[in-house]
Amino acid sequence: MKKTLCIVTMATISFMAIAQENNPTQGMSVSEDIFNISATIFVVILVMIFILSILKRMLDYRLKNKIADKGVSENIASSILQSDTKEDGAINIKWFSILAGIGIGLTIINYTLPLGIHSLAVMSFSIALSFLGYHYYLKQSTK
Repeated sequence: MKKTLCIVTMATISFMAIAQENNPTQGMSVSEDIFNISATIFVVILVMIFILSILKRMLDYRLKNKIADKGVSENIASSILQSDTKEDGAINIKWFSILAGIGIGLTIINYTLPLGIHSLAVMSFSIALSFLGYHYYLKQSTK
């Protein structure tokens, strides 16, 4: 619920900021400052997710070591210590596709200046296409 609320809030911030402008000739374009702030917030979110995933892996490693040291029964230890390497590879491909989609979107936006509502549409479509590519990758890898 918190993630959904955060995403909806972040998506509506740019539209609320447009409503505050006094220049009626600008229309539905997003000012460069708002775009830079939104991009900065997005990058900070990506960095925080990266840090949290590293912390999760470190804590899982420590948990596995403690389980091995305590001498827990073999059945329980094997069910907890079992790791799925196929899932780890899929996570890496997912992050690659997301970051590649963001990079392609930002490259397209750079060549189609000035920044406007079309910039947000380009980013949305490029990220959506990267998720679509990841979806097709998962379908092909399960066959």
